Amino acid sequence: MAFDPKRNAMPTQDPKERAHNFSEVALGYTGALAIAEANRCLQCKNQPCVSGCPVNIAIPDFIRALRDGNLAESYQIIAKSSSLPAICGRVCPQESQCEAKCTLGIKFEPVAIGRLERFVADYHRAHREGIPLPEKNGIKVAVVGSGPSGLACAAELAKRGYSVSIYEALHLAGGVLSYGIPEFRLPKSIVADEIEQLTKLGVDIETNVVIGKTLTIAELQAAGFKAIYIASGAGLPNFMNIPGEGANGVYSANEFLTRSNLMKAYKDGSATPIMRGQRVAVVGGGNVAMDAARTALRLGAEEVSIVYRRSMQELPARKEEVEHAEEEGIVFRLLTNPVEVLSYNNLDDPRDPKNGFVSGLRCLKMELGEPDEKGRRRPVAIPGSEFDLPVDVVIMAIGTSPNPLIKKTTEGLETDRHGCILADENGLTSLPLIYAGGDAVTGAATVISAMGAGKKAAIAIDEALKK
Repeated sequence: MAFDPKRNAMPTQDPKERAHNFSEVALGYTGALAIAEANRCLQCKNQPCVSGCPVNIAIPDFIRALRDGNLAESYQIIAKSSSLPAICGRVCPQESQCEAKCTLGIKFEPVAIGRLERFVADYHRAHREGIPLPEKNGIKVAVVGSGPSGLACAAELAKRGYSVSIYEALHLAGGVLSYGIPEFRLPKSIVADEIEQLTKLGVDIETNVVIGKTLTIAELQAAGFKAIYIASGAGLPNFMNIPGEGANGVYSANEFLTRSNLMKAYKDGSATPIMRGQRVAVVGGGNVAMDAARTALRLGAEEVSIVYRRSMQELPARKEEVEHAEEEGIVFRLLTNPVEVLSYNNLDDPRDPKNGFVSGLRCLKMELGEPDEKGRRRPVAIPGSEFDLPVDVVIMAIGTSPNPLIKKTTEGLETDRHGCILADENGLTSLPLIYAGGDAVTGAATVISAMGAGKKAAIAIDEALKK
């Protein structure tokens, strides 16, 4: 079959325009582009791309249906495996998962699987009909957390007839999809729509319920829930513990993005306070760092820097997000490591309103040494390379950990030294019929891997409750 060695580019907003608004950057394929891209698929009989998908979507099958113009069939193929395709098509790191396994990618550019998934999901959202309701089996299951793992588990259980109740600590469902990923990458209307479809399946979502405080796991069991899936995420931010980190104007990326995304601080006239710095440093190199940097730029910063202690080759963020950040003018200060946050201290006037606020970031230049235990070359400080970077806001995007509240209030629930819940390959914890998955088990990871854990746990819960 003839094919184009180059994948079809995704239309995007102009970088000069999008750097000043929160509208979605990637605009999606047109029908013609989607068909052209679908025609690049080789329809491999061994389907290697499927093995790269954490929820095992039948990728060649949905692409073939799309190519043939059967969009409803294409969506149904995806929906058999994934409960959030419009979201996954936008935010999953396909380049390191399904697309990394694409046979075409051995010599050419791989098929743009994520872009095709997004196209099919968006088409379905615009043309779908009512959802057939599953027959209920009368068994209650509780899900703690409404992020991607909790939503995936709830969807799979609801389709199997269970009465599912999700308990969400925040005032809005969606977890990291709502508070963490910016509007310009994942419009919140899409998240709300996907959640609405879940409620139409009969899933009950209770917000403002903190499990471990409002209710405990034991109290959920006493209320008649036969199994519980803990998908409470990893929302506890990590800091560097360097001098000056307590200065005004130092944020965790979690707080900064939550204020902007969930509490709408980016909107004019919002009651949510957020510092709109002129010179912003974001410490870290992952997707969260890219999200924070690009958000700070849209909030009016004149210069935003990514400060990362390794080189561009080790940068863990998605290639597309890095490219978008570069196009928008984000400065990458690589092989650079902060050692102190500087702040104003006007000794002549203790009432100076600038006192206690960030004035700079002291850094050391680094070089790469021998590989560490993960195979990445370890950064080593260069003696005498210290310099000060003038900034007025510092955002720490160096990872998160699970909140210890559920562990502290659930006797017998075992965790590792990082606070991650210990669970087997199906999500079963140290307690009978208590399952866990997603970031609460692995630490901060991807949306699709969390969904995969939720789906697998739902299947295991179903099998256990049928015995």
